[in-house]
Amino acid sequence: MKRFALLALSPLLIVAGGTASAADPIAIGISIAQSPPGSVVQGTQVKDGVEIVKDMINAQGGVLGRQIKLVYEDNQGIPEKGRAATEKLIARDKVVAVAGGHQSSVCLAEMEVAHRSQVPYINTNCWSDDIRKKGYPEVFNPSNYNTRVSTAMAETIGAMGVKRVVAFAENTDYGIGQAKLMAELIKAKAPGVEFKYETLDRAGKDFTPAILPLRANPPDMVVNIMLPPAAYIVMNQLYEQGVAPSAKTWSYDGAGIADYPDFWQNVKEAGKYMVSFGLYHPKMPMPALGQQVAAEYKKRTKNDPNRLIFQAADSLLLIVDAIKQGNSAEPASIIKTMQGMNFSGVRGSFQFSKEPGYKFQQWVDIPYVNYQLTAVNQPIGDSVLIQGPGEKLDVKKLVKPAK
Repeated sequence: MKRFALLALSPLLIVAGGTASAADPIAIGISIAQSPPGSVVQGTQVKDGVEIVKDMINAQGGVLGRQIKLVYEDNQGIPEKGRAATEKLIARDKVVAVAGGHQSSVCLAEMEVAHRSQVPYINTNCWSDDIRKKGYPEVFNPSNYNTRVSTAMAETIGAMGVKRVVAFAENTDYGIGQAKLMAELIKAKAPGVEFKYETLDRAGKDFTPAILPLRANPPDMVVNIMLPPAAYIVMNQLYEQGVAPSAKTWSYDGAGIADYPDFWQNVKEAGKYMVSFGLYHPKMPMPALGQQVAAEYKKRTKNDPNRLIFQAADSLLLIVDAIKQGNSAEPASIIKTMQGMNFSGVRGSFQFSKEPGYKFQQWVDIPYVNYQLTAVNQPIGDSVLIQGPGEKLDVKKLVKPAK
């Protein structure tokens, strides 16, 4: 197929021999939220990303002469459901690896099953440092992590010169963990800043009791550490109450939600002037393979890609590359190969760290950006890039509303 021409040149996906029909497909489990209360929008993005890569691989004959088969389970964003989903994938469906996890509390439950079963678990988007601190040899992290984003945000807050910062964090391992880390890192990197956070129910609908006190004494910045739909509700209620964004108060997103396909239809004016930490921006350098995945996603959905498309793509490519390099689809071989291999994916090249703690089997230097949205319905590509990967924040590019 013509659209896969670039991949034919990639050593990652060269077929080792045989034909796709000569052997059973290689089953890989994908556990995602496909229904509430989980983040369904995230689950949809992860599914889109792995489906694109699966089709690309299979169009070239698969790997080791076998096709890739993705087996999905709905974890609903609930740890117990995630645990059951992973058990089912491993015991019933005989998957060689599990990927797709995108909510930290669920990943923490699922990885226990993978560890007990000695099956590789690829963390697609769970940020909690506790996942890495477990030190499980089966768990690999090509995703972002809380220390990375909290450090970046603390440095940004320091550079922006704000004095009072309030964060709203969802009541999950991810939200609480990131809020606590921000408190520690702001104290170290921006010691003159007064920082506090409030934990909110991710299933809540009305957050005005937490927002109203800010009207009388607005902070310099409100930080979001929540996922949709709760994040959208908080943003809208902050805007409706005249708190943020405003001439007095910055709105800063630390959850990477600005590039979700449903972002603008849910927040409208509340998203204008928001500053966002991000893991993808169209102006970032991107390998040819990443550009091809982006083009294919846009062709299929008519939407611009976001970070989750690339994270999901790398999660599956990582498993496929380990199978190819180790010349085996056995879980033990995949684990051993991943631990030492060099990986070149859609976002760049890296090796997993062996350092214990939050860096264990982690892509440590994940590139990130900061950008600002300056108009309603603005595509990310048109947003103001105020900090590219490895660059300093350019505060001169930031703008505030008139009132």
